[in-house]
Amino acid sequence: MRLLSLVLLALALATQYPLWWGKGGWLQVRDLQAQVQQETDNNQALMARNNALQAEVQDLKTGISALEERARNELNMIREGEYFVQVLPRPPKAQ
Repeated sequence: MRLLSLVLLALALATQYPLWWGKGGWLQVRDLQAQVQQETDNNQALMARNNALQAEVQDLKTGISALEERARNELNMIREGEYFVQVLPRPPKAQ
């Protein structure tokens, strides 16, 4: 009877090993779920960035105000009749 109990226990442990540590076991499934969640978050961030860029492209194609703002900020362009004034900070005093 004792030998039978030990054999059944050994069989139960032998069937549990692949369930926990084998290929497709619970630990591997948990790791894969974490990877899927990480990639899902990454995809959502990239989709938000793509949507923002698409909106900017659409605004640049159709609107003049966005184009003008970009020209002023990035290219330092001014309209005819406007004056550009740049105020420089004072150099630090030498001690």
